[in-house]
Amino acid sequence: MTDTGTSDLRGGNPDYLRKIVEVESLHQIVDRVRRDAAEGEESPRTIVQCHGCFDIVHPGHIRYLRFARAQGDVLVVSITGDAQIDKGDQRPYIPQELRAENLAALEFVDFVVIDPNPTACRLLGRIRPDVYVKGQEYATSSDPAFLAERKVVESHGGRVIFSSGQVVFSSSRLIEAMPHSSVLAEQRMQIVCRRHGIDQSSVTALFDRMRGRRILVLGDTILERYVLCDASGVAGESPMMSLEELDSRDYLGGAAFAALLVVGLGGRATLVTSLGEDAASSWAISTLKDAGVEVRALHTRPELAVKTRFMVDDHKLFKVNRTRDCPLDSVGESAAAKILQDVARSADAAIFYDLGNGVITPGLLGRVGADLRQSISILAGGSAGPHGNAKAFRHFDLLCPSERQLRTAVNDFGSGLSHVAYRMLHETGAKHLLVALGKRGLVTFDRRSHDPNSPGWEDRLSSEHLPSFSNRVTDQLGEIESVLTAATLALSAGAGLMEAAYVAAAVASIQVNLPGLTAIKHEVVRSWTRHRAELIAPVRSKSIARADAILPTPRRGSPVSETTF
Repeated sequence: MTDTGTSDLRGGNPDYLRKIVEVESLHQIVDRVRRDAAEGEESPRTIVQCHGCFDIVHPGHIRYLRFARAQGDVLVVSITGDAQIDKGDQRPYIPQELRAENLAALEFVDFVVIDPNPTACRLLGRIRPDVYVKGQEYATSSDPAFLAERKVVESHGGRVIFSSGQVVFSSSRLIEAMPHSSVLAEQRMQIVCRRHGIDQSSVTALFDRMRGRRILVLGDTILERYVLCDASGVAGESPMMSLEELDSRDYLGGAAFAALLVVGLGGRATLVTSLGEDAASSWAISTLKDAGVEVRALHTRPELAVKTRFMVDDHKLFKVNRTRDCPLDSVGESAAAKILQDVARSADAAIFYDLGNGVITPGLLGRVGADLRQSISILAGGSAGPHGNAKAFRHFDLLCPSERQLRTAVNDFGSGLSHVAYRMLHETGAKHLLVALGKRGLVTFDRRSHDPNSPGWEDRLSSEHLPSFSNRVTDQLGEIESVLTAATLALSAGAGLMEAAYVAAAVASIQVNLPGLTAIKHEVVRSWTRHRAELIAPVRSKSIARADAILPTPRRGSPVSETTF
């Protein structure tokens, strides 16, 4: 017995996947249905369309779709593409390809199409459904997007019907109640990689191109000190914790760590930073030079800034900062501008990393910003700490803040992440945004067009969520520097935004599993990628139907066609 409703064990696709069609194919199919009906049937077939996210198909969706199918002869279900869903930084929970498969598996659904637009208006204009079915909650809705859809439907002689809404479920509430699924995260990552052409060979080739890239790094240098302690008990003189110091370890943070990471990943780094005349600054210079970093230091500080963390086992108890801000004066800005213009002549990309300690000033950006944008192909900016200013980087190619830094920069802690990202790109004129979410992974935001004179420049952003590669975090320090540095190196080597984001997520996931700030080596990352399932899994063929290869379900009561599924 042949089971046509399940996948072939040798890699074939289930028959129902033929229902998933492209927009142009659907347009041709619907026209053919109408043409055939006009030629040989007493009355035309009724085309019904539903549109939505369908993140998790629940009983409410089933009743809604069955109600819609009862209104006509052919049911078309269009789903909003991943990039257009604005329900949170990790939504949709189910990628568009799997959402389409879930709907296609329903017997009473005839065709499923992924709509790349923010509303169904454009698709409704092409399909011209006789009936457009919406949920009962839209019966009195004044939502501008729905009103525009209704206008399109009615302008072509169609009508809008509202479902009875017998059982009310919410995908958002169901998702909030669900535990995190590592299996779904793996499937999402496989789909993201497949969607953007990221595989083992492309990542390997990218790492090869990243080697030798010349990166200019500008920003504040911090000495990150870890004091390892034993909690010996309660102090005798008052009820406070008593710690016994066991050891201490020093690391270079901020822009210095970004420069070390550039070298570790195979690039060549020149660091422009501000240091002091103290022993810690001398240690920083020797450490950087030993690692292969070219240091162009401005000695404009009395001493190197230090952040000291006191730790017991793997737990950070508290932090003490000695980070006096020393902004560059006019003489310092002139000296820094001269160094930057000199280094920029041979640089492939530049990283500006602002901790708010005084290296990156408005005056310096004003002096060199325009020149660097013309002489360097990739300008990337990041910031950290309460004084770092991510909005200072105007017209950069890439900004890499954490979600907290992003929301702080635009002073918006209540809106959806997509709205906050749009404000950030609108106010800075930047091209790309890569937001670090810690344990939740990364979210990329990209403009529809990178031409400021195109309508796509101000259009809704495209976005993609990459789940975290790591199930645990040993030390989150260095995550932003890792994302910023790896993504910049990848972009400078010709990668697209998604491929750069994948490499950045990989580097960051390895980094946060290490204590302290130890620059990752490119050999480690390359070895790590060789075992990633999403890069080596076989690519399943897309089930995109052609207009001449599939016909809709016959109208009720008519003979069954050979092409009926």
